[in-house]
Amino acid sequence: QVQLVESGGGLVQPGGSLRLSCAASGDAVSIYSMGWYRQAPGKQRELVAGISTSDSTNYADSVKGRFTISRDNAKNTVYLQMNSLKPEDTAVYYCKARNELVLRPRDYWGQGTQVTVSS
Repeated sequence: QVQLVESGGGLVQPGGSLRLSCAASGDAVSIYSMGWYRQAPGKQRELVAGISTSDSTNYADSVKGRFTISRDNAKNTVYLQMNSLKPEDTAVYYCKARNELVLRPRDYWGQGTQVTVSS
């Protein structure tokens, strides 16, 4: 069973950059599909970026071209590089892992990290 801890959030000005990290323990991220989600006040949680076990990626239209998801299997960590940040990117960002190589896949979530984009 995997445990996830996000870090790297904070306050940044519009146009700035942040890199979020999702450190996994208890299992290897290499066998999980991983994703970054975010939830703003009053809104539903939405997928921001995903990466499969084969390293294919997908992004929400709102962040495509600005955000990049990657994984470092040696460090057992998944990253979200966020560039050209906008105020509308403000949200709590969550890391999720899903082991799809089982009969009944389940999701594992981190605790979230706050990202605030404001001048």
